Amino acid sequence: MPAIQFFEEDITFKLKNKTQVRQWIGNTIVAEGFKLKELNYIFCSDAYLLQINQQYLDHDTYTDIVTFDNAEDKGIIIGDIFISIERIRENAAKFSVSESDELHRVIIHGALHLLGYKDKMPADKKKMTQKEDLYLNMRGFIK
Repeated sequence: MPAIQFFEEDITFKLKNKTQVRQWIGNTIVAEGFKLKELNYIFCSDAYLLQINQQYLDHDTYTDIVTFDNAEDKGIIIGDIFISIERIRENAAKFSVSESDELHRVIIHGALHLLGYKDKMPADKKKMTQKEDLYLNMRGFIK
């Protein structure tokens, strides 16, 4: 079983280039000095992710991603990343980017959170965006 899995909850969504996306995420994790054990991406609706946001984070807002770090040891990646496909589509239109580019940005954003990057403070957000851009430019597959 691959260390990186993709699932859908309450929507039908098929990720394109799964093998290449897995390799790209894995390469990112290794480049940051971590070891991948298990990473699950769950694609879902706004309503599903809002419920997770409310239940686990006590946030009553829509979001594009929620990341859960399940690792007990430093340097090991074990996590679950929930992504709202509705938010991805809306944000792609809002930022005038392709849906696949926006999806890939959010996919790597979640992995970067598991790698220890934050985005609440302006300086942290800037560093996160720089890392997203770096790894987006390292995709070796057709977007």
